[in-house]
Amino acid sequence: MARRLFCEISPLTYRISMQKEILLRHAKDLFSRETLARDRDPAMETHFPNVVKAHASILRRRLHGVDMRLQENKITNLRLAAEKLNTLVIAPGETFSFWHIVGPTDERHGFKTGLVISKNGFVEDWGGGLCQMANLIHWLVLNSPLTVTELHHHSDALFPDERRRVPFGTGTSVCYNNIDYRFRNDTDQPVGLLVWLTDEELCGELRSERPYPCRYRLTEENHHFRREGEKYYRISQVYRTVTDRESGEVLRRELILDNHSAVMYDPALIPPDEIREDDEGQDGHEDA
Repeated sequence: MARRLFCEISPLTYRISMQKEILLRHAKDLFSRETLARDRDPAMETHFPNVVKAHASILRRRLHGVDMRLQENKITNLRLAAEKLNTLVIAPGETFSFWHIVGPTDERHGFKTGLVISKNGFVEDWGGGLCQMANLIHWLVLNSPLTVTELHHHSDALFPDERRRVPFGTGTSVCYNNIDYRFRNDTDQPVGLLVWLTDEELCGELRSERPYPCRYRLTEENHHFRREGEKYYRISQVYRTVTDRESGEVLRRELILDNHSAVMYDPALIPPDEIREDDEGQDGHEDA
């Protein structure tokens, strides 16, 4: 019998382990040479007139087997996070930290329970649903020259698609505060972040003082599902194409994600025309 980790002994030991990780992250940030962004500019639309990238994601998705009450709680959590993140400025050399700005997501800070991912599937916990905010910000960053410095991919295909607007796998996990999402501004100008909610969507814009010299475009290729043994996997590659803004010349094409994600939902929900047999699509991946 495998020896259990300390965090697996009981709910109490799990909470102790989590508090240890939180303290370690605070200590690491305290002694780090990184400068974490914290300044805001209420006049961002005036001072940062160039929209680098804008995006919106749907707030209410009917997820198979998930109580819609948790979707409404998620919206409350997203509003609270948006109030803290909106109009944030990331100066050259500074690092954006999701949790440094959002802070604790417990009941005392007004957050509600929502759906969160655990190693055994899904559980209801405080601050659930904030991955959607981190996903939105990451998508804006992927469409810019900013440098991602901390990213935790969702390793599995958790739900069937419902009105998905971005390539599969381009999201990120966050959990206060040791599983963070961070990026650094290595450019020569500050950037600003605008995030807000409408009745139906979570919206965001990454802004700058002037346009960057390149454009960025992400595409998903070779998307399909494949049965391997008793399990199904979602397969695809995500590429990023960088183009010179003035000439239109393609400067590089990068493979940024090679998806091979276990399907965690009922395989009967997979569209039949998207399933390939084991010996199909095995020619290998194109070099980036």
